[in-house]
Amino acid sequence: MKEYEVYSDLRVPVNSKIIVRLDGRSFHSFARSMGLTKPYDDNFYKVIVNVCRDLFEEFSPIFIYTFSDEISILLDKIPFNGRIEKINSVMASFTSSSFTINYNREFPKPVAFDSRIIPINDDDVYDYFKWRQDEAWRNCINGYGIHFLKSKYSSDIANEKINGLNLSDIHEMLFQNGINLNDVETWKKRGIGVYRKNKKVVGFNKKESKEQVSYRSYIHVDCELPIFSKKFFGGLL
Repeated sequence: MKEYEVYSDLRVPVNSKIIVRLDGRSFHSFARSMGLTKPYDDNFYKVIVNVCRDLFEEFSPIFIYTFSDEISILLDKIPFNGRIEKINSVMASFTSSSFTINYNREFPKPVAFDSRIIPINDDDVYDYFKWRQDEAWRNCINGYGIHFLKSKYSSDIANEKINGLNLSDIHEMLFQNGINLNDVETWKKRGIGVYRKNKKVVGFNKKESKEQVSYRSYIHVDCELPIFSKKFFGGLL
């Protein structure tokens, strides 16, 4: 019956980097059922950061980027011999399990993430993450915009009003009503990055009777990401 497993040997291109993008399934209804604070719920994002740390420790990627309920993982050490079916199923189930454990609350129904694989070369890494960071900024503007309108109107009217506005219109509407998005926390506007950094460790070499400097890597959660540039990713790749 093994021949019926028609997708089991489908693999990513040899010697390629990949991005695995994970998205929460039906998280709009999840947010409503859990009574999450709008437009951003601090506890939700603490959980997402912990999930990203779990993913980093388990799969040793180059970089993880997250905003909203989306997580993008850049890998050069491809697990499971590159088997697409295995990568997608394990990544999605691992993320769902980590989210459930880290949230530590009873959910109205099981939480799930979907997974997709994007083969990518070094030249396109910046373009991909800049695209997602631009989406994080759009998400921020729209999130604050609909939250403000719903404070003034019913949900139906608020949704109708925001559908007729472009991003600059929403930005201006918020500014005219005392909400300056320039003052919003950086992670809400640009997302959160998880990657390795080195820290300086000063010890003492007893044999040589002198201080000795070494460097150790650690997992860094960056809530103050810059606007992405090729230079930023050049330092990671």
